[in-house]
Amino acid sequence: MTFRDLLTDTLRTLWAHKLRTGLTMFGIAWGVIAITLMVAAGEGLREGQRKNSETFGKNIMIINAGRTSLQAGGMRAGRTLMWDADDYHYIQQSSPDCEWVVPEQGNTVPVRSSYNSASLLVTGSHPPFASIRSIPVAEGRFYSWEDDALARRVAFLGTEAKQQLFGNRPALGATIHLGAFPYTVIGVMQRKEQNSSYDGFDVNKIFIPFQTVLRDFPNKPPYTRRSVDRLLVTPKSLEQHEACRAQAVRALARRHGFDPLDEEAAAIWDTVKNAKNVRKIFDGMEYFMTAVGITTLFLGGIGVMNVMLVAVRERTREIGLRLAVGATPRAVVRQFFLETVIVVFLSGLLGMGLAYGVCALVNLLPMPRFFDGMRPGWQPAVFSFALLGLVAVLSALYPARRAAAVDPIEALRYEAGG
Repeated sequence: MTFRDLLTDTLRTLWAHKLRTGLTMFGIAWGVIAITLMVAAGEGLREGQRKNSETFGKNIMIINAGRTSLQAGGMRAGRTLMWDADDYHYIQQSSPDCEWVVPEQGNTVPVRSSYNSASLLVTGSHPPFASIRSIPVAEGRFYSWEDDALARRVAFLGTEAKQQLFGNRPALGATIHLGAFPYTVIGVMQRKEQNSSYDGFDVNKIFIPFQTVLRDFPNKPPYTRRSVDRLLVTPKSLEQHEACRAQAVRALARRHGFDPLDEEAAAIWDTVKNAKNVRKIFDGMEYFMTAVGITTLFLGGIGVMNVMLVAVRERTREIGLRLAVGATPRAVVRQFFLETVIVVFLSGLLGMGLAYGVCALVNLLPMPRFFDGMRPGWQPAVFSFALLGLVAVLSALYPARRAAAVDPIEALRYEAGG
């Protein structure tokens, strides 16, 4: 029998047993669909959480001054600490594993434009603040090092701050008054979703150069005029995160006379550690979904195996007839193998096609926060496809080989008696 004849005969047999073929294909396709959709949803949730957290900033350590709880260098515990405007320079020089160390200072200030007025948080830092804190520019520009060095009165508006002061009117180049001082608007922020904050959402703020905020809006007593609210530190890489953190704390401890092990002296909001903790949660969810997926695959495999075993058993008489008219056992097994491969291949393609189609349709819908849509990968689909296909092939070949090995008369008698 040529391969063409074998293929024709195989397709004719599959069509003659449409229900059985359909049940087998459904079991394999459903396993592929279930695993692909489950993993796609999990990856979408993980990626959505990651992107949302990066709207606040990426790999930042926010260091706030606290109160000492340990004695150090002959100085008593319980001292209130205060970061200075020049601390950033000393820490940057003492921390080779840190990419940026920038100060941040802010105060709520009455603000008015030609159209409206409001009381908004005005915050100042260095130009890298925009990239450190993920401040996207929609119009104009963020302030520069030259603006900072010359303490220019220029302002970059958050999205909501611009809306409140100007509505739908253009703001770029306009003059606003922060307190008693006129400022020129040099840029407007692009809208962003922010899931966390330490002093308010960025869309509601006005950003000005650091030297300008120290001059025009310094802290009031009991703080000094050159005190700052916090320091923002970023490592050069994730691998250098722990080293950067330790170096920054030790530098601050030397400069302000506290024990570097005193966690209350320098309170650190570490977004890298937070991201690692969130990653552990999602890893746990992924392990759970993997376990559920594997269980689903095994249940699907059992269903496929049962259908294939029953199918071969029901065709024992047919096998006997083929053997009686001169077919070899090898030819019988080869036909069953080809039937199973065709069913598995078509089922896998159908399952992957439907799964990817469902993902594409879902991604056309508006996505909720923390969810980046269905993100299917080829690995789970191929894995489930291969596993269920292997189960189907083994479930067909084993009884087919046994049936082809018996005497044709016995095979005919077995089927007739069954």
